[in-house]
Amino acid sequence: MSGPQLLKAPPRVPAGATADSAGIALGAGPATVEAYIDFLCPFCKRFEEQSGPALRTMLSDGLITLVYHPLGFLDDLSTTRYSSRAAASSGCASDGEAFLPYAEALFANQPPEGGAGLSNAELLHIGSSVGLSPESFGRCLDEGVYLPWAQYVTGTAVALGVRATPTVLVDGVPVPANARMIATAVASAVR
Repeated sequence: MSGPQLLKAPPRVPAGATADSAGIALGAGPATVEAYIDFLCPFCKRFEEQSGPALRTMLSDGLITLVYHPLGFLDDLSTTRYSSRAAASSGCASDGEAFLPYAEALFANQPPEGGAGLSNAELLHIGSSVGLSPESFGRCLDEGVYLPWAQYVTGTAVALGVRATPTVLVDGVPVPANARMIATAVASAVR
């Protein structure tokens, strides 16, 4: 046995998790676009700002299955393991069927590296702003329900050779993390 198969599966996975539990799948298009992201990563924020609209168009047009892998790569750049906490909170948002708007709001409110990151109260406020139930989302946050899942997603990514964020794959093939290159790869994949 090698790679991610050595990792112990988390006790719970969010709604919308991929079959291997290592990401959140949106849509059901013929081409699979995978984005390995860290909510503390400034390059990931730029990727979402520049490529997010094109990804959402491909998603709504039924061209892609969009899989996000929220990672805890940058835990050492916050005093509260913010990357893992934010990744776990995105799992809570997926349970409330709001992964994508929540992820967009996390990037829009991205804290600087080196600090504490956002508090659970701030994450709860962001979740409420995108329509998540303060009770169930807040409970999920406070109980750290998806912290083991965030660790699993991160460990799986490392085992697969992901070394930086953002990393983008189209049907398993690495592509530059920009909308034009992703769209070109998707067009080739769906021909």
